[in-house]
Amino acid sequence: MSCRLGFSSSALRSHISRSFVRPAPSFTPHRQYHSLPKRTTFRSNSLTSKSTRTTFTASASVSSMASSFYPEKARVPPAVQTPNPLITKFKIGLCQLKVTADKERNIHHARSAIEEAAEKGAKLVVLPEIWNSPYSNDSFPVYAEDIDAGFDMSPSTAMLSEIACLLDITIIGGSIPERKGDKLYNTCCVFGPDGNLKAKHRKIHLFDIDIPGKITFKESKTLTAGEAPTIVDTEVGRIGIGICYDIRFQELAMIYAARGAQLICYPGAFNMTTGPLHWELLQRARGRGQSGIPRNTNYFVIPFAFSVFELQSVTTSFGIGLITKCTLEVTCSPARDAAAGYVAWGHSTLVGPFGEVLATTEHDEAILISEIDYSQIELRRTNLPLEKQRRGDLYQLVDVQRLGSE
Repeated sequence: MSCRLGFSSSALRSHISRSFVRPAPSFTPHRQYHSLPKRTTFRSNSLTSKSTRTTFTASASVSSMASSFYPEKARVPPAVQTPNPLITKFKIGLCQLKVTADKERNIHHARSAIEEAAEKGAKLVVLPEIWNSPYSNDSFPVYAEDIDAGFDMSPSTAMLSEIACLLDITIIGGSIPERKGDKLYNTCCVFGPDGNLKAKHRKIHLFDIDIPGKITFKESKTLTAGEAPTIVDTEVGRIGIGICYDIRFQELAMIYAARGAQLICYPGAFNMTTGPLHWELLQRARGRGQSGIPRNTNYFVIPFAFSVFELQSVTTSFGIGLITKCTLEVTCSPARDAAAGYVAWGHSTLVGPFGEVLATTEHDEAILISEIDYSQIELRRTNLPLEKQRRGDLYQLVDVQRLGSE
């Protein structure tokens, strides 16, 4: 197989983007643009019982009421139809890696893990957040790479490109510190089986928290926030990308769902403050079936190195969403290193579209292999037909980037 290594021009385009949820226009203006459904009339012969006629009338009334809610207006612009994937069933590999201060060792170790995942049949391999560097503001400037300058200036992405091509797989490359001019970003690169860079996502929401007596971290001391959502068509489906703290903001996931994403991948690095507390809450939330995450997307791929405090918010804004969204969640964390300045929670996990745990691991290094089956998503969508039940007469999600380009 001949590998063409390089960057696709589309992956390097930058679009300033914002998203917000706004109240829907009042119900009255809707009537100017949409005619209400005509009342349905059912005829019956003399053998039809009165109770049967009553049932028909009730059914027609419910249908009319649902239409008057204008579910199609709940997304602006209207949601995009999810494309048919090239493959509907495939294996995914999550590489829970131990990260050290030796960058060359980290790159070599990640390559070995990717090779092992591919040997076990994975067609999509996911790495954690900041896998080539210690997770600290002091380290980010030292380990940062100029991705746009080419592989000579970015040994981490050079490895990802080469190994994706050699193994004929798609790689969600976790994230690394990126240098662009005088700015630093937390950046995830996606490489296709041809070795080309298909997408690059810069972390939109920076991890700035202060929990007295527990944890304080300010990514904004060194990093700059990205300005655009990232969605990419790959050989294993349409994928939306977020990084760690991005997961707390459900609007981003909702936009990805409205853009037809089949997977949403969140490389992450949560710590030991939120991990234990919020991981348990995450499971309980799934059991309750509550969620703020949109249901259009099929699977979630989340490489985690989550701290204890972060998983709490993941529970409320993300984990709860798995059941009502009928999505599959993959969490892939760095392995735990108790001696590190930033200790990862670990526990990479694959959760099915109905909240069931399909595969999981502990906090040590591991390569987790499991199967994604898109047909299960359609089944759960039938069970929970949320698209038809949204209240476009009451609320709207506005995708500012799409709206501005149409």
